[in-house]
Amino acid sequence: MVFFIVFLVSAALLFLSLFGLKIGDFELKGSNEMRFGIDIRGGVEATYKPKDLDRSPSAEELEAAKAVIETRMDARNITDREIYIDNTNGSILVRFPWQSKEANFDPEAAVTELGETALLTFRDPSGNIILQGADVKKSYPKLNTDGKYAVFLELTDDASSRFAEATERLKGQTISVYMDETKIQTASVKDKITTTTALITQMPSLEYAASLSSKINSGALPFSMVVNNSNIISPTLGRDALSVMVRAGILAFTLVCIFMLLYYRLPGLVACIALMLQVAGQLLALSIPQFTLTLPGIAGIILSIGMGVDANVIVSERIKEELNVGKTLRSAIDAGFHRAFSSVFDGNITVIIVSIMLIIFGSGSMLSFGYTLLCGVIMNFAAGVLASRLMIRSLSEYKALQRPALFGSRRVEA
Repeated sequence: MVFFIVFLVSAALLFLSLFGLKIGDFELKGSNEMRFGIDIRGGVEATYKPKDLDRSPSAEELEAAKAVIETRMDARNITDREIYIDNTNGSILVRFPWQSKEANFDPEAAVTELGETALLTFRDPSGNIILQGADVKKSYPKLNTDGKYAVFLELTDDASSRFAEATERLKGQTISVYMDETKIQTASVKDKITTTTALITQMPSLEYAASLSSKINSGALPFSMVVNNSNIISPTLGRDALSVMVRAGILAFTLVCIFMLLYYRLPGLVACIALMLQVAGQLLALSIPQFTLTLPGIAGIILSIGMGVDANVIVSERIKEELNVGKTLRSAIDAGFHRAFSSVFDGNITVIIVSIMLIIFGSGSMLSFGYTLLCGVIMNFAAGVLASRLMIRSLSEYKALQRPALFGSRRVEA
């Protein structure tokens, strides 16, 4: 019974990952509505310039505006992007991929996704706005007296009085900094602040403090950034590359399943279902949050599927070996999974560490690769270890399926 439940769940998830689901206002996007990177589908190139500004913006102001655009793209999982500052012309050049449903490829309509300069707010735990970006004169990173980096805030005179009242009321609680509706920092209130200077302490590094400072400064910009012009970008590698990789992936998946069925038989059937579950989970992890999928991201999917095959081969071989030395089927299955787990765990945990490092320190295509690889390895644990064990143990309960030959063993039954 457990086998059929896992199989039906895997089939349902695969269907959802391929075709999605829409019921009334609820919509779950499938792979047919996935957001692809510039290298696969092309995108938009837009130039942002200050609006109604009678002077040239400073380099610091442009850095702050760039931080706004990056924050908005991060909130929308747009990992495949290029952002450049042109200090000479006082503008910012942005390149990013089309949305999943865009078909008219209108660059002017596409850039509305990013909008103009974001609204920065400081809010209490209830969500009430304490300060806005315009209340901050300046923000900058600096080494604090405790030897750690902090972000210093210079407030206007009017804002300082409101901030004093808020910090007195919220002593021992937290104040959060938001860019639009995205929380970018939370700080604990230690004491009432009565001066025009405040600081956010315990920054993990100078780079982190500088990044947060730029985002805060962006909310205090004396101008809005608007699109000056926009153009269509052709795919750098094109749709043909995607279609070739998809066909190659389907063919490789089919050949792997045929090999697993012929060589490992019943465990091979379970491995095919587990791989189907793994692929479904990876596609859903990309399509639901509309995470931008690039060609390196597809490589991450393929690599993780290969690791999933490897995990199933190790388990199947272990079970076969245990049967060959004369163990009963149930004890062979338990021993096979137990002895294979350490090898599977060691191999996957190192990949997880590398994937997390790519996500933390990488950007663009490297971030896409790290994300798909991490999702694949996690699904490998869920499908290749947990689901496979449940299915094999369930099938072993049926007397007709208890013959060692069905598990690839050479042992002859007495």
